[in-house]
Amino acid sequence: MASEDITKLAESLAKTSVGGGQLSFKGQSLKLNTAEDAEDVIKQIEEFDGLEALRLEGNTVGVEAAKVIAKALEKKSELKRCHWSDMFTGRLRSEIPPALISLGDALIAAGAQLVELDLSDNAFGPDGVQGFEALLKSPACYTLQELKLNNCGMGIGGGKILAAALKECHRKSSAQGKPLALKIFVAGRNRLENDGATALAEAFGIIGTLEEVHMPQNGINHPGITALAQAFAINPLLKVINLNDNTFTEKGAVAMADTLKALRQIEVINFGDCLVRSKGAVAIADAVKEGLHKLKELNLSFCEIKRDAALTVAEAIEDKTELEKLDLNGNCLGEEVCEQLHEILEGFNMASVLGSLSDDEGEEDDEEEEEDEDEEEEEEEEQQQLKERGAEEQESLTPKKIIDSQASTPVPSPPVDVATFLAFPSPEKLLRLGPKCSVLIAQQTDTSDVEKVVTTLLRISSVFKDEAPVKTAVHETTDALMKKAFSSATFNSDAFISNLLVHMGLLKSEEKIKTVPSLYGILMTLNHMVQQDYFPKSLAPVLSAFVTKPNRALDSCSFARHMLLQTLHQL
Repeated sequence: MASEDITKLAESLAKTSVGGGQLSFKGQSLKLNTAEDAEDVIKQIEEFDGLEALRLEGNTVGVEAAKVIAKALEKKSELKRCHWSDMFTGRLRSEIPPALISLGDALIAAGAQLVELDLSDNAFGPDGVQGFEALLKSPACYTLQELKLNNCGMGIGGGKILAAALKECHRKSSAQGKPLALKIFVAGRNRLENDGATALAEAFGIIGTLEEVHMPQNGINHPGITALAQAFAINPLLKVINLNDNTFTEKGAVAMADTLKALRQIEVINFGDCLVRSKGAVAIADAVKEGLHKLKELNLSFCEIKRDAALTVAEAIEDKTELEKLDLNGNCLGEEVCEQLHEILEGFNMASVLGSLSDDEGEEDDEEEEEDEDEEEEEEEEQQQLKERGAEEQESLTPKKIIDSQASTPVPSPPVDVATFLAFPSPEKLLRLGPKCSVLIAQQTDTSDVEKVVTTLLRISSVFKDEAPVKTAVHETTDALMKKAFSSATFNSDAFISNLLVHMGLLKSEEKIKTVPSLYGILMTLNHMVQQDYFPKSLAPVLSAFVTKPNRALDSCSFARHMLLQTLHQL
């Protein structure tokens, strides 16, 4: 390190706060790339007796630095709180999973029993979730009470991986007699959409101990909202529900209102900017009126609520003595209704709880609202149908209608056959082959020819994406092909693995063979394959030996490589 860098690092470390079992490097803008860069951080960790909380927020930690920090944490069995938000600033997305894996493995090795894990504001995407998936499933998280993953870009795929990990953690911890009792869950701004929210709802329903759920700005529509509502109903300790800036519409609002009637501990409801509209607001008002005596805050701002519904909401809070804030700003009330709201609340001696109405949109015709609702729900249904057919990838969906408003005829997609897909593979083409794609490809591949099997497998795996339905299609097609191949008496398994390693660039060949440009897809596909009954376990040591060797192509896919090696080790 340059002398000026060392000086800067020393000054930063002088600001390190220590106390109450906590070691904090928060906000020091440390750039920890190498083991050398992290020496002083490691020293302080090693010398800190009784370390219970480690704050690394506001720094940037690279793969090599993470490894050595992890080594220091392997002896910190008392660590309970990991405040690790915003600690990968400026890092490539591919760097984050291996760094998280190193840190997670260290916590597992230490025998730590975490209470809080905060990885917010780290843009790691679905791959990043896999980086701490093993940690979540381990005994280190059986005691977890707070999980914070705000603004991580997890997407639908990441949400599903997270949900599965939480369910597995609950299953394993229950078997130990101490079920996971998660209290606080934070995952705003993650593009979870309906599928991700629904997967998490299933996990929430199994856990049943949640007290706070914060999932704002996730593009969730009424199907996802309804799934969450059903899960919340079996979490009787819920105090805070923050779903700000999602899209309820009447269907979602009514489902959530039904759930609120069953909850007794609710203190904060934040459905601001959720388009509950008037009918939804009336349903929520009924739930508030019937119970929720501990309610402190009700946010229904910017929800296109109109005059009568807003007055119904105001009247519903009459006996809510704990209420501190009612937010109805940004709705369609008009000056006269705003005055009426003040009068009603003054009559309850609660005028102080009403928030500002400065952004009121003014009165709007009821007919316009009904038309807007019909159009929006029709549009949502069209999008859902698209997803179910797998016509497009999740992230490419837009709110634009693809159905002509007059003819109501879907725009046809060009036909795709197996030959077309194998010649120019893409996720879209695989999906357009339809539900029988796995059978079709297996049938049309001569499994007596090892070279053809390897080539077909590589084409299939090349379109791998960690988001449904592509991932499912790749797995099912791989299973059909390889089950057929390995079950054939004439198929040479040893020749297959050798040929595959050559094409992956991991084994030299006397012939000039073009290797695949990226190993990510085939590594992730192999990670699935080796766990299946059809895969000969005798091939696992061979595969492990070659994937373990130093290789530039493997280094660029370190996360996928780690996942495969971890799976092979467990076989």
